[in-house]
Amino acid sequence: MKQYIKQIPVYAIILLIGLYGGVKLNDFIFISGSSQDVKKFSDVLRYTENLYIDSLKGSVLVEEAIKGMFNSLDPHTVYIPISEQEVSEEQLRGNFEGIGIEFQIIKDTIVVVSAITGGPSESVGIQSGDRIIKIDGASAVGLSNNDVIKKLRGKKGTNVDVSILSPGNSKLVDYKIRRDRINLYSVDVALMYNETIGYINLTRFSETSTEEIEQALSTLSESGMKGLILDLRNNPGGYEDQAVNISDFFIDGDKIIVTNKGRIDRFNEEFRASKSFPYEKLPLVILVNRGSASASEIVAGAVQDWDRGLIVGETTFGKGLVQRSILLDDNSAVRITIARYLTPSGRAIQREYSDKEKYYSELIDIDSVVNESQVYSGAQDTLKTMFRTNNGRKVFGGGGITPDYKVVTGEETPYSMELRRNNAYYQFIRKYLDSNGKDIKGKYDLKSFLENYFISESVMNQFVKFAESLNIKFNLEQYKRDNHLIGIRLKAFIARDLFKDEGWYSVLLRDDSQFVKALQLIDEAGKMISN
Repeated sequence: MKQYIKQIPVYAIILLIGLYGGVKLNDFIFISGSSQDVKKFSDVLRYTENLYIDSLKGSVLVEEAIKGMFNSLDPHTVYIPISEQEVSEEQLRGNFEGIGIEFQIIKDTIVVVSAITGGPSESVGIQSGDRIIKIDGASAVGLSNNDVIKKLRGKKGTNVDVSILSPGNSKLVDYKIRRDRINLYSVDVALMYNETIGYINLTRFSETSTEEIEQALSTLSESGMKGLILDLRNNPGGYEDQAVNISDFFIDGDKIIVTNKGRIDRFNEEFRASKSFPYEKLPLVILVNRGSASASEIVAGAVQDWDRGLIVGETTFGKGLVQRSILLDDNSAVRITIARYLTPSGRAIQREYSDKEKYYSELIDIDSVVNESQVYSGAQDTLKTMFRTNNGRKVFGGGGITPDYKVVTGEETPYSMELRRNNAYYQFIRKYLDSNGKDIKGKYDLKSFLENYFISESVMNQFVKFAESLNIKFNLEQYKRDNHLIGIRLKAFIARDLFKDEGWYSVLLRDDSQFVKALQLIDEAGKMISN
């Protein structure tokens, strides 16, 4: 179920974020080739640019040459064009400057999904479901996602005028919004699932992740947390130092957290726990899946090797190569692999990558032999090298982190996939809440909503008809199979609109087989600490 908690293109994000793998390094460039090799490249570039049958730009040829050079190397040594570099830096930096909304474009109209907490849009009263009809006096209907971003983002302190049509209103309302710095939080949600078990969902390892996790742990502890489920599913990674710091919250003494091994001695590094925290004896279960990569695997590997907690879910991505990012003069960048990650027991995290196409496509089949109902304790993998944890448990290296308990989510039907692909859930719920949202919010708080609000058969039928209006062909057999899942998703979308991310996760986690297994294992994770 977690694969639906945040609908994002996981592997694309792994390319943009998880490959970063460490602290930026802009002050080293090696030219190991001879001057003759450099002259050869320069000559070929000049001849091609001057003599080729069609007009060519030298800059395009250079970019393609760089890509060609990297194509024979590992999948994570990459060239990042200027536009992608800016997005990637922004994600890892953890902020941007703009008006602070999440939006979707539905039938050519910008619909506010939510106003970011503490941002300028929230402060002026913009709410979920508002439609942005004009931006700076010009029609905003028919704009692309990129167009909207360009128009709404801008330097802190500058203003943008938007005209809003709110649900239930027939007149446009004009707002003047002063742009500000907007924080991109890497902790999506931190909540108490019940009276004693805390839950934190970490979406990336950005510059602010350590601070965010520390604040989340403190808040949950004050709320009575006696055990923690840390969700790293679909977390593509990020900064290595953040993974080390977050591991240090849970691992005591000066134990090794991760080791970097490279060809060049100065890139060989050993990172250890260095501080004491009150969470070092806290029962801990970590959730992972095939979208958990890089820094996520560092944390999961360290916790597993030191028997500090239990790992539940699916085998992780297997991205165990360290990159250094070099910013080029035109603000594009290259990320070059300089070392390999090793877990405390000496396990290599990186998967085989000689066939790059297979490297990504084979993720679909990593755990395909396991059904949703099957759970394996001390999961075996005879194709991988075996290692031992601190207490002698068997673990495996050479292809991601194999969980202590494998719980693989079941496949959804093609009908259900079409509903998601066509954004049917959000579009339907947006329309439904335009008419019913005030009544629902006036009747329920989050707790009573979770316990007493259910998607009726009538609403389900309305949703099916709405989906048909989007040219999604109804399939009765597949609908019956995924009926419960569809209802849960509809409820989650309502909860997200009314109660933000806490509502979204609170609904989905109750039907999440991996999370439910983690709950069952909290006591076992606690017993490991005293061993």
